[in-house]
Amino acid sequence: MYTYVLFVHLVAAVMGLGAAFGFPIVAKSAKTVSQAKFVLNLLHKLEVLPKAGSILLLISGIVMGLLETWLFKEVWFIGSIVIYLAVQFIVAGMLPKNMKKQLAALEGVQGEELPEAYLVLGRQSAKLEGISHLAAFVLILLMVFKPF
Repeated sequence: MYTYVLFVHLVAAVMGLGAAFGFPIVAKSAKTVSQAKFVLNLLHKLEVLPKAGSILLLISGIVMGLLETWLFKEVWFIGSIVIYLAVQFIVAGMLPKNMKKQLAALEGVQGEELPEAYLVLGRQSAKLEGISHLAAFVLILLMVFKPF
């Protein structure tokens, strides 16, 4: 049973992290107001992948711990859960709010030049995404190498 849950965990990671790692690349591609509106709407639609992946990651991770209760005594396992939950504050709370603010910053703009407010919010999102990507890298390191 554990192997099947681990498989679900890995698929969820690929599904969620793959899409999330692509978001900054797509977001930075917008050079005009029209492109930015399209990109923000596209990213909003693609959010379903990281959201579903995140939920599956949490559920499958906890189920693996319930199947192999010794995992709850491992620092790397507990640390992974703590880091995961901390990052959810960014990816489920802060980043979606920034996207909404960016879309609002584009409303009523005349012409195609991106407003400064949009660009500032984009830089804020890029920093938050960088933090979440670093956390994902640390999580992968912890789960693969199980250092403690």
